[in-house]
Amino acid sequence: MTIYLDHAATTPLRREAFEAMTPYLTEVYGNPSSPHAVGRRARAGLDEARERMARALNAEPRELIFTSGGTESINLALKGVAWAGKAHGNRIVTSAVEHHGVLHTLRHLEKFGFEIVEVPVDRYGRLDADQLDSAINERTIAVSLLLANNEVGTIQPIAELVTRIRSHPGVLIHVDAVAAAPYVALDVRALDVDLLSLAAHKFEGPKGTGLLYLRRGTILLPQIQGGSQERYRRAGTEDVAGAVGMAVAYELAVAEREKTTAYVTKLRDRLRETVLNVLGVELTGHPRRRLPGLLSVIVRDVDGADLVSALDLNGVAASVGSACTTGSLEPSHVLTALGYPEDEARGSLRLSLGRTSTAVDVEAAASIISSTIARLRPSPAEALPDPLEVATT
Repeated sequence: MTIYLDHAATTPLRREAFEAMTPYLTEVYGNPSSPHAVGRRARAGLDEARERMARALNAEPRELIFTSGGTESINLALKGVAWAGKAHGNRIVTSAVEHHGVLHTLRHLEKFGFEIVEVPVDRYGRLDADQLDSAINERTIAVSLLLANNEVGTIQPIAELVTRIRSHPGVLIHVDAVAAAPYVALDVRALDVDLLSLAAHKFEGPKGTGLLYLRRGTILLPQIQGGSQERYRRAGTEDVAGAVGMAVAYELAVAEREKTTAYVTKLRDRLRETVLNVLGVELTGHPRRRLPGLLSVIVRDVDGADLVSALDLNGVAASVGSACTTGSLEPSHVLTALGYPEDEARGSLRLSLGRTSTAVDVEAAASIISSTIARLRPSPAEALPDPLEVATT
């Protein structure tokens, strides 16, 4: 039996979402663009899902675009507004700790003459409003910010940052809320953002479904051509079942947010107490302003990839960081941006809990993690340099 501590990578599809999706995978199989009765039934399901997501986000249904996931949502947002606004400017500002969905998209745009500015963060991963403000000039098209960091869990002071950006007229604001969605209230009017990205599988919805909020009146160039779907903004036959599952899962996540937050915070604190008592383990990210279900640490003198593999063999599913960077030989860009040397950053471990985690699992995992670190860490004798090597250098 595996103890699953990787909810930040993905969550299990909750039963209510699966049951809502099932009819659209079986008998309601029509193309929502078809004019006949079978198609109209599918269209009704899609429209209802859009309306439900709009109510939950305090948006208008027409402002929501269903996508294939968070990465496509981010690509559509950043490429769409960049190309639409290039006549007015070419600078896009972001932070050094964004998800690769943002950073890689912006580096792609850089090849076409866009100027990308990455603002540094403090030791906890938080942006300074003054530094962000100074990075914005008259050529700036947009600012893209991560609401909550997917690796270390730090929540940005988004209200302060947005207020500062709004002092520069005409600069669009995109927020990557993918990691934050299960735990942070998302009211697009209160947040005062122009674009916001979501992924259903982060809050127990289906994989392969995402959403982009696009404030009415914001000009965006479509990145997929071929049809009139999504008001000509994203061509391709819509995944009705995915949209329905996303809406149901998000409504439940919103309704249960306070209860779930309290529950996972308690579990996380119990796990944190045990893991941080191990010598050489240090918390990363902000100690308080962080996602409730995410515990991220540096384990000194242990390679994070080796640790995750050893935990997997002992029945604990964890990660070194973002699932999108699995297999990379490079240390986490988030941890190096926080100021950790590369050798320390390679000892990262991310443990993330969710609604379906249990106290029994946490107690068992805490013991396994502590003993596994002790087993992998070199003994004092192994850690000492070879005297002959020292003498010859």
